[in-house]
Amino acid sequence: MMDVTTNTLTPQVTPAAPAANARSWLRVPLLVWGTGMGRFALICVSVMILGAVFAPWLAPHDPFAIKAALRLKGPSIAYWLGNDQLGRDVFSRLIYGTRIAMTVAFLGAGCALLIGTLLGLVAGYGPRQLDTLLMLLCDSVMSIPMILFALAAVTVIGSSVSTIIVIVMTFMAPGYFRVVRSQTRVLRQREYVIAARAMGASPFSVVTRHLLPNMAGTLLVLVAMDIPAVIAIESGLSFLGQGVQAPNASWGTVLNDGYAWIRQAPHIVIAAGAPIIIATLGFTFLGEALRDALDPRTTRAAKKGVTR
Repeated sequence: MMDVTTNTLTPQVTPAAPAANARSWLRVPLLVWGTGMGRFALICVSVMILGAVFAPWLAPHDPFAIKAALRLKGPSIAYWLGNDQLGRDVFSRLIYGTRIAMTVAFLGAGCALLIGTLLGLVAGYGPRQLDTLLMLLCDSVMSIPMILFALAAVTVIGSSVSTIIVIVMTFMAPGYFRVVRSQTRVLRQREYVIAARAMGASPFSVVTRHLLPNMAGTLLVLVAMDIPAVIAIESGLSFLGQGVQAPNASWGTVLNDGYAWIRQAPHIVIAAGAPIIIATLGFTFLGEALRDALDPRTTRAAKKGVTR
């Protein structure tokens, strides 16, 4: 599996001076839905989330039930995406795989965001010596090949969803750290922040009232754009047998099952690859739509009827 480098591009979301109010944030979903790309993204993401939440009710068959008589059968009315080498329903296994993919995506990216944001705020707002130490730690983590760390973590901790979340968190947190640190160093020089500090505002108040609200848009876009990388990591590790283990179903394990029988039953590989592609496109387009919705220049152009 190839290394996945996260946060290579920082979305250019211009911070407002004061932070966007609640009414502005309520308009964001409408702005996203107002574009074709945004509608496609919201539909894809909503389907994925609903599939993960309601998997036990949406799956038409038991995803673990072995039926030797249906081994490698193609799609049919009863089994929409056919059966795998053990006769298990591929569609039901992919629905349950959606639950694992979304769990790893949101928990992994969420934990990485939390850790990276906290350390980035400390580095950007704290003393220079601490900033230097945290930057050294960040560079050290980013210098380790992800695949080597992943294999080492699996060997030490074991193959599980929790291990994948730890791997994702470890390798994505430095990206958020760098973004938050740079944003903090810029925002702390703004007039409204300097005025707040001159009036006796505590560091906690400055961070929560002025810094975090003004970088929330950038971080939201980054999370949306990083989730496809998380899905690729989980699917890749599971495909290699180092992630989710049988008989549990994930997109990577279903892809692995179908790869061995690609000549006799190509429908398994095609079916397993489809949700990975759809999820990747959905979250990537969502990030693009959020970036446009949160960019004041794009918003002003849309109001004037200017096509960008």
